Amino acid sequence: MRSLLFVPGDSEKKLEKGFGAGADVVIVDLEDSVAPQNKAAAREIAARFIAANRQQTSSAIYIRVNDLSTGLTDDDLAALVPVKPDGIMLPKSNSGQDVQQLSAKLRVHEAENGLPDSAIKVLPIITETAAGVLAATTYAGASARLAGLTWGAEDLSAAIGARAARDENGRYTDVFRFARTMTILAAGAAEVAAIDTVFPAFRDMAAFEVECIEAERDGFTGKMAIHPAQVPVINAAFTPSAEAVRRSQAIVSAFEAAGNPGVVGIDGKMYDRPHLRLAERLLARAKAAGVPA
Repeated sequence: MRSLLFVPGDSEKKLEKGFGAGADVVIVDLEDSVAPQNKAAAREIAARFIAANRQQTSSAIYIRVNDLSTGLTDDDLAALVPVKPDGIMLPKSNSGQDVQQLSAKLRVHEAENGLPDSAIKVLPIITETAAGVLAATTYAGASARLAGLTWGAEDLSAAIGARAARDENGRYTDVFRFARTMTILAAGAAEVAAIDTVFPAFRDMAAFEVECIEAERDGFTGKMAIHPAQVPVINAAFTPSAEAVRRSQAIVSAFEAAGNPGVVGIDGKMYDRPHLRLAERLLARAKAAGVPA
């Protein structure tokens, strides 16, 4: 998952555009982008559109349901599981226990719709509440459904009373840098993908590209988008370059040729086991993105 594009579930026009945007994942949103009075209509529109257009997109389809505290999650699942989404995005997840609770609900809906157990993955947003940030370590081992971890700043701002998430230079303030860091570390501990949050100023493509490059540098493997124009930038930033693939393959090959020792030398430079692990991870990302080895 490099690019994950949010699309409001109550707009067929936007759904059609989103399905053709080339994102790795289209997130059909039933939560923040849908007004309370439109929730029921959004479920019907989204389910009908997905059923009719599933074969028209190469994107995986995830549904952002309403969070567990709203009492709307069961209705969301009842309406959308029958169209066999690839995953569910869980907003305002407070801990790994919330993922387990959602997993139990999904197991029932999967059985009712003839789907294999755990066919539907879960991607929680883990930093939208203060409790969620502080419980980031609880996702490791929480569920086999876990596809990755991601974070958000806007809801956290409201939860803690912060007037802004970024400073006058556009950089995250300390609290939000901490939430971002915890997401990377929690994803590493759980051995799942770390997905960076959205960039709201979608017309500022230069700043957006910089943020994508920095996110990939720091360990994120993908980023969420709020506009189709952001998708190509994300895909480019999170697709390993041919040179990076060549270098990583050389490291892996050198370890294999030497019988997998603790350290190898390549062109006068020493590489140890952490370098090997990093190279293997990059090659796995490149394979998923379709980059030739």
